[in-house]
Amino acid sequence: MDKKVYLTLENGKVFEGYSFGAEREVIGELVFTTGMTGYIETLTDPSYYGQIVAQTFPLIGNYGMILADRESKKSWVTAYVVREKCDAPSNFRCEMTIEQYLKEQDIPAMYGIDTRELTRIVREAGVMNAALTFKPLKDFSALKSYRVKDAVKAVTCSEVRTVGEPGGPEVVLYDFGAKENIVRELVRRGCYVTVVPAWYTAEQTLALDPDGIMLANGPGDPAENTEIIENIRKLIGKKPIFGICLGHQLFALAMGGKTRKMKYGHRGANQPVKNVITGKMFISSQNHGYEVVSDSVKDVGTLTFVNGNDGTCEGVDYPAVNAFTVQFHPEACGGPHDANFLFDEFIARMRKEK
Repeated sequence: MDKKVYLTLENGKVFEGYSFGAEREVIGELVFTTGMTGYIETLTDPSYYGQIVAQTFPLIGNYGMILADRESKKSWVTAYVVREKCDAPSNFRCEMTIEQYLKEQDIPAMYGIDTRELTRIVREAGVMNAALTFKPLKDFSALKSYRVKDAVKAVTCSEVRTVGEPGGPEVVLYDFGAKENIVRELVRRGCYVTVVPAWYTAEQTLALDPDGIMLANGPGDPAENTEIIENIRKLIGKKPIFGICLGHQLFALAMGGKTRKMKYGHRGANQPVKNVITGKMFISSQNHGYEVVSDSVKDVGTLTFVNGNDGTCEGVDYPAVNAFTVQFHPEACGGPHDANFLFDEFIARMRKEK
């Protein structure tokens, strides 16, 4: 029998379960994700930096770990919470169990709790901090004071790399915690991608003379990244720009807009998004806890997408500066792929500009 472990929420609620993965105690921001598949991508998505991630789908690990499907080279979650873990995965591509992977990555995890009850608490009370410990928590001071800070600095790449073959559209991708499938989608369309760290200056980027610039996803409070926002301002109008998730938020801030923290965010592969121009609905993958305030960008851009559940901003077009951004993930892997046409839109804009 695995070791007992306790998940203590900031509001005092305690869940008792069993430990798997690394045996260590942690504090993090508790969030939930609703994806039925894609736990490999979830574990390796840098946007989960600083967070304890709970899966609402009950059985996790049934197809094991497949390293080629990772979104980055390591796991970024602070801890992982599931109802039931699978110790005997069945998939011809499986390379190890999820427990083996978590131990290798030094990520603590727990199973055997009612994740539906846990999710209801977060939905009703909002995102809160939580601690994973081997004894009931008595001192709540560290738990209540925890904040996710310097997230982009922690996850961005340390050096420039290029992917793809020269000859196609040249794209500079700012890595604020970029999922690898963004690179794959661009390369699949013939792009030559230069991935640069978050601190890469506008002058350095423009010296490369790319055909377009992508602002990637990433973790944390977008407003915290004041230097990056100022850098983006210097790029506005110089090249076609496409922003995803954190990139969407940072661009809005650079255009004078505002962002705010959501009650519990959108995380999972089944978020409905409505195109406000055509009325068409899409199912999207999302992972964010902050939103762009729609009214704050109405004077500089056109709202293009809204969330089908709560009406929050999901996309903005900025025609005057040849830029567009979306809150959701058109590169979603594993799925849905409803919105991957946005990469084609970006390429069309680059070719038209050229």
